[in-house]
Amino acid sequence: MASVELRPLPVTRDPARRIPQLIGGLTLYGTSMAMQIRAGLGLNPWDVLHEGLAKQTPLSFGLITAITGVIVLLLWIPLRQRPGLGTVANVLVIAVVVDLALAVMPAAEALPARIALLVGGVVLNGLATAAYVGARLGPGPRDGLMTGIAARTGWSLRVVRTGIEVTVLAVGWLLGGTAGIGTVLYAVAIGPLTQAFLPLVAVRDRQP
Repeated sequence: MASVELRPLPVTRDPARRIPQLIGGLTLYGTSMAMQIRAGLGLNPWDVLHEGLAKQTPLSFGLITAITGVIVLLLWIPLRQRPGLGTVANVLVIAVVVDLALAVMPAAEALPARIALLVGGVVLNGLATAAYVGARLGPGPRDGLMTGIAARTGWSLRVVRTGIEVTVLAVGWLLGGTAGIGTVLYAVAIGPLTQAFLPLVAVRDRQP
């Protein structure tokens, strides 16, 4: 899942906006994952791993993402990271939504349709990431792992993120996950897309 270096933003304590935005963002995120899977042109590194594991087990893609999320959360313990409401919701909501979306979304056959699904999925993923990050209710498990390792080792977030994502991409590909042009597009586009959407959806303090 996306890890984006963000500038600090003022946020409100008002749950009437933050919690619905969190759930909405995670719902869009799970839907965007299903779109990229159905495109069949390559997934982001973590989803390459999830798909590879799903192909090697009788478990659904969504259940695999939840199990992986829980395992990653256990790695937070020695890193002294603390989960938030958004962290727990990330594991649960995305797992349910991606399986539901895959159940109703047919695979595309024609290449133009597959490209449209891929591009639409990546753009939607950028919006979804901005929405749940902008709610400021806790990082996703994989984001927290990256920031936790960076904080404990002193390595840059970029180095840590690259190391983790290259590793999960390689393992996922060996297990049969789909890596391709979509993987490259995601890597190039997700950061700029999230940064572009973030000012539009970040929850800010109310002006007195």
